[in-house]
Amino acid sequence: MSFNVAAMNNNNLSSVASTEEIRSHFPALNRQYNGHPVAYFDGPGGTQVPRAVAEAISDYLFHHNANTHWAYPTSAETDQLLLEARETFADFFNCEASEVSFGANMTTITFHIGRALGRGWNPGDEIVITELDHHANADTWRELAKDRGLTIRTVKLLTETGQLDWDDLESAINRNTKLMAIGAASNALGTINDVQRAARLAHEFGALVYVDAVHYASHELPDVRELECDFLACSAYKFYGPHIGVLYGRGDLLQSLDVPKLQPASNEAPDRLETGTQNHEGIVGAAAAVNFLAALAKEGAEGSTRRERLQNSFAALHSRGDELLKQLWEGLHAIEGVTVFGPEPNQPRTSTISFTVKDIPSEEVTKHLVERGVFTSHGDFYAQTVVERLGKVEQGLVRVGCACYTTADEVARLIDGVREIAKS
Repeated sequence: MSFNVAAMNNNNLSSVASTEEIRSHFPALNRQYNGHPVAYFDGPGGTQVPRAVAEAISDYLFHHNANTHWAYPTSAETDQLLLEARETFADFFNCEASEVSFGANMTTITFHIGRALGRGWNPGDEIVITELDHHANADTWRELAKDRGLTIRTVKLLTETGQLDWDDLESAINRNTKLMAIGAASNALGTINDVQRAARLAHEFGALVYVDAVHYASHELPDVRELECDFLACSAYKFYGPHIGVLYGRGDLLQSLDVPKLQPASNEAPDRLETGTQNHEGIVGAAAAVNFLAALAKEGAEGSTRRERLQNSFAALHSRGDELLKQLWEGLHAIEGVTVFGPEPNQPRTSTISFTVKDIPSEEVTKHLVERGVFTSHGDFYAQTVVERLGKVEQGLVRVGCACYTTADEVARLIDGVREIAKS
């Protein structure tokens, strides 16, 4: 099967920078391995970083580095930069700046929120999680359940489609449910869940909704108002930023939540959610990543606000990702001995695909692709339950994800490499 690379890179994408323009911002793409330019398909585990993000981090460290709330210039500059970062993520989430807080990563943030919520829950109260979720949004609540004597209900995964069993989800929620923890998108299978539908079911019983958007936020622009969630957490290193986590929390909850905190620390949201001195340079870099994405919208289509520019950029990049997904899906399906998992391209999903090659360990497949300069992920990606349900614990999955800098040529190299190892 042949693909018109030039047409793919520009089809329906007049509102966003070309792939070539985007790639020029990523120094990592100049790397060579074994005589090949490196093709990074490991984005679901962490994307490469554009020059503007690194420059924002170094500029902060070289020229503004200080602790907060003191009466000298660099401290005031730090306060202002952190405020601007909250405003940037408010546009990213479609919320208020006071509803944005930062932490080490999504997992740490979730443990922290869980501990706060758990202070008000008692034995007999229930939490709903799903088999499709990353364990950061499953084990965190299991640990809380052990500490507080809570009951965990787990919604089933339909392995044949890679989607949730909605009948099981509906039956799992009841008057004892205190929280539903659900992933907006699966980092293993690419499945996008109907979070709004789940949130409405949970809210009917007065339960809160905690959304893991780590994989989702690199492919779809979050809208917490539309999703109707109470909390949503993500990690900036999945969408071209540094290693730092970001949380949206509904304003009244952030102000009333019984969070563990030091007595002298601020009791005002969102500062009361942030324990200790924060990673200021990481926060600045994360905001720079959002601004980088907003800046991809071309003149005439950029919109009058940052939110509109982000919407235009994400829509165009999603269109490009759909084309690459189709190429990946069809190319891998055509190889004898390859099994591809997850929803088909016509279903709600991201441009991330997991597959196996015969009974070859996923790590061996990855090592073979590395020789071609193609970098992929292997194993369970902390979505251990998904891999268990697929019966691939020993073998593991090979995972490939398309980012804003991925090209059709790189996808073709990946498919050729998989075809080679399948034949051997």
